[in-house]
Amino acid sequence: MKMLINGQRTGASDGGVLEVCNPATGALLDTVPAATAADLERALTAAQKGWPAWAGTPLFERGAILRRFVRSIDEHNEELSLLLCREMGKPISEARNDFGSVKHLFNGFVEAANQLTGMTMPLGVQEGREKDFELAIREPLGVVACIIPFNAPLVLFSHKVAPALIAGNAVIVKPASDDPLVLLRLGELLWEAGVPGDVFQMITGSGAQIGSLLAGDPRVAKVSFTGSTEVGLAIARAAAANMGHTGLELGGNAPFVVMADADIDRAAAEAAAGRATYVTGQICNVAKRFLIHRSVKAAFTANLIDRLQKIIIGDPEDPATQMGTLISESAAREVERQVAHTVSQGAKLIYGGVRSGAYYTPAVLDEVTGAMDIAHDMEVFGPVFPLLTFDTLEEAIDLSNDTIFGLGAGIMTGDMSIALRFAMAVQAGSVIINGQSFYRSFMMPFGGYKQSGGGREGLTVSLQEVTQLKSIVFKNVL
Repeated sequence: MKMLINGQRTGASDGGVLEVCNPATGALLDTVPAATAADLERALTAAQKGWPAWAGTPLFERGAILRRFVRSIDEHNEELSLLLCREMGKPISEARNDFGSVKHLFNGFVEAANQLTGMTMPLGVQEGREKDFELAIREPLGVVACIIPFNAPLVLFSHKVAPALIAGNAVIVKPASDDPLVLLRLGELLWEAGVPGDVFQMITGSGAQIGSLLAGDPRVAKVSFTGSTEVGLAIARAAAANMGHTGLELGGNAPFVVMADADIDRAAAEAAAGRATYVTGQICNVAKRFLIHRSVKAAFTANLIDRLQKIIIGDPEDPATQMGTLISESAAREVERQVAHTVSQGAKLIYGGVRSGAYYTPAVLDEVTGAMDIAHDMEVFGPVFPLLTFDTLEEAIDLSNDTIFGLGAGIMTGDMSIALRFAMAVQAGSVIINGQSFYRSFMMPFGGYKQSGGGREGLTVSLQEVTQLKSIVFKNVL
């Protein structure tokens, strides 16, 4: 497939390509261009020229174009679902469901934009300004760069691109190199729906090269990035040189606290579903540290392992499959290495942890202590369950907060006083009571504390993040 630059499907200026392979079979699916600085320059020049006209397009016309795009998704649903399944190793049943999120978010942001109002200032508040009329309006930022990770390409594409476009910005998307194909097809559908070719563009290639160039270019008004903390910090530094806006949703090592009074069956079900079956545990806000009250640890562990044993791992294209591959064999090897490292620090692998290519069976690590890397800042992007024990709520809170991350947290308890005390004390952008941290609704403002990022995404907040306020004063008119 080709990049989408200034209304044309195009290869890289030097002919370079990247291979996109099926992680379940290793088969080559397609190639995409490995963009050069010259390719990015073409896209930035086009976007800088195109966005003022798009910003001047009436809101109802921009909305009609995006709604046309949403309708086209239904016409291509099976094609797109199979493409996502094959390039990501995601079970086909999950892939089909993801497109409902795309449609909901694009429609939702169109509706939200219709209600994005400015403000008028109260008259006569300040002495000497009695005859002035003051108002503020919202305007688009300009060119917004959206850097999408491999693990939730459709949902995060929608959370970033839909608000940016409906607000009147031009958008340049950089998809992950492992699974760019489905997003390239969505980009083509946006063009077919009527989004101008200089308003929406997509560049493929090296994140290290293209991402840094995007972030550091003064023509980019904002970089919206989801990915690792290390890369997010580099983007923030590059954007700061030009006072660029950033929205950064970064790494996490979320705690999942199970109190003594918790419903153990429900707790184990929550743990297994989020950490194993959905995207094979490759989610930033999913629970990654399991803090279990000492009195219920044996029961929780037995219930969890029983559930993991029943998960159907297999061919992602088989509708019966509940858990597919990791995004690549190298990603699976990294999870394997991190588990071995934790065992070398004294933990015991009591279940699973077997790799075959890009497949990795869920691993349960017992006797994990607060002295181990996995209990603090080592984020494992795969289906691994490190089990820690605690005796008091205060101890659980201290363990939860003892990390550079602060994206999400969850607690299982029947005592709402304990739940609220935990929610108020834990340093996280979202706290889920009687559920694990893998929770993100379309409406909620989603983002992290500490080195888990800055800024928020969601139907209630994203439009504010891709627009800016301009104050207009009519002096001495009253």
